Amino acid sequence: MNVLRTKDEIGRYRKQLRQEDSSLGLVPTMGALHKGHLELVRRACRENDSVLVTIFVNPTQFNNSQDLLKYPKTLESDLDKLRDLDCAISVFAPEVSEMYGASPNASTYDFGNLERVMEGVYRPGHFNGVATIVEVLLRLILPDRVYFGEKDYQQLQIVRQMVQQKGIPVTIVPCPIVREADGLAMSSRNTLLTNRLRNEAGFLYKLLGEVKKKFGTKNANEIAEFVREALTAHPDFKLEYFSIADAETLQPVGIVDTTKKYRAFIAAYLGEVRLIDNLPLN
Repeated sequence: MNVLRTKDEIGRYRKQLRQEDSSLGLVPTMGALHKGHLELVRRACRENDSVLVTIFVNPTQFNNSQDLLKYPKTLESDLDKLRDLDCAISVFAPEVSEMYGASPNASTYDFGNLERVMEGVYRPGHFNGVATIVEVLLRLILPDRVYFGEKDYQQLQIVRQMVQQKGIPVTIVPCPIVREADGLAMSSRNTLLTNRLRNEAGFLYKLLGEVKKKFGTKNANEIAEFVREALTAHPDFKLEYFSIADAETLQPVGIVDTTKKYRAFIAAYLGEVRLIDNLPLN
């Protein structure tokens, strides 16, 4: 496996692929790879001649310094998992100084109403950090396709808008959420749950399933109240937000328009670990 560390190495790698007329799929990650990440890589392998996986814990998207310190860093085991895949995979695993120089700072973007709801409210500055590193990677690597999981659905919509605003010629490929047997959306943060709390975590997905059943028969305020009451009965959970929103604009639903698609979004702490999830409703 080819492990690249610098922008110059990426330049040489990209030049070689162009000479070979090879298509390139990019899978950006922050490491601590799980089955969800590997499904993104497998899809990229099916749809491209070559695949580049980035492993980079991006400091500018953490608005909580303790969250950054706690984020799992498992490069060697990540590489082992990628080696087990039958695919032409290379890895870009740079240092922070390689991507940002001496001072990691995010650029400022205007994503309008997309960033004024949900994660944008509770993680100020987060999407500037995400957009900054994604733009840097896309301009550096110039992939044909880039793959994102729908677990971070708001992030996916933000990246789509950034690519459109900046005129970056890349196809964004959204990929369905990969779940554990109990429905918990796969996430690197799941490893931080204690065994007891991990056994409770699947409740979040079951709750979204109940929301889907009620959608169309109850209004959004009634469903939100149902969610709050359900989580109150599970004191290890602390609800941060719940929203039923337009799947394109992410704006909370008022009157349901049957020609539009809607999703339910939730963020909650289970103990000290923040979990997010979403589910299409129609």
